[in-house]
Amino acid sequence: MQFLITAYDGTDSDALDRRMAARPAHIDAVASLKENGQIIAGGAILNDDDQMIGSTLYVDFESREVLDTWLNNDPYITGNVWQDISVQPIRLAVK
Repeated sequence: MQFLITAYDGTDSDALDRRMAARPAHIDAVASLKENGQIIAGGAILNDDDQMIGSTLYVDFESREVLDTWLNNDPYITGNVWQDISVQPIRLAVK
């Protein structure tokens, strides 16, 4: 199943520091999933000052449960970076 994940970082003064601390581990984890075809595309959401304030991901997982298992162990979750997350089932027209 394909999903769109939209995840916003916290808005406190330490939010960007948390993101930058967790970012290398998050990128490594996503790279592994990309190789397996589970990550279709993704990137940072930017504010008007070009600072990262969240992320979007198009993913393809066997089920919502498998997605949730991955998501709950992602460094952006365990590092308290993403704090406002939505997951929407989708069907991409172009891949």
